[in-house]
Amino acid sequence: MTPLRIGLTGGIGSGKSTVAALLAELGADVIDADAIARQVTAAGGAAIEAIRQTFGPQVLDATGALDRARMRALAFGDPRIKALLEAIVHPLVRAEIDRRVAASQADTVVLDLPLLAESPAWRQRCDRIWVVDCDPSTQVQRVQARSGWPREQVLAVIAQQASREQRLALADVVLDNGAGTDLATLRQRVLQAWQQRRMPLS
Repeated sequence: MTPLRIGLTGGIGSGKSTVAALLAELGADVIDADAIARQVTAAGGAAIEAIRQTFGPQVLDATGALDRARMRALAFGDPRIKALLEAIVHPLVRAEIDRRVAASQADTVVLDLPLLAESPAWRQRCDRIWVVDCDPSTQVQRVQARSGWPREQVLAVIAQQASREQRLALADVVLDNGAGTDLATLRQRVLQAWQQRRMPLS
């Protein structure tokens, strides 16, 4: 049977990674786009030579991997740089995701896609779209608690991502992980959505 492809997304601090882990526990084959992006931009990765030629050696660290902090700072300051980087990395990530989906023996494959709402190319790869949702103030609190970032840095990342409204407009399933949601409650919401995942969309 062809696996059901669920596209999982959510803004920074939404709890998307926690939901992905819960889905893996339930038997989903979880494919993490960010992890693949890190692989192709690691030392010797498939994207490194094109990155070197496009941006110069100064964006690589001492090991020859992409200096993610430096590149992030450059891309935040110039949308053209962000677009150039994505033009190198995203096709490689999509190709690897397609390969893993084709090889999967699971009933359900979850594509963990932080940028799903930003790219039609990702949406075309999904049978269902699940959005992990919370309000922006909760996002800020969680990221500050987790990473120690200043509030302004978290808000800058949120501003670079699709808006909450844009993500919700795409959603077939919304998993509420707002303020006050504990892990047991989130687990129950994920389980309910999982049990209903092949029901026809209304």
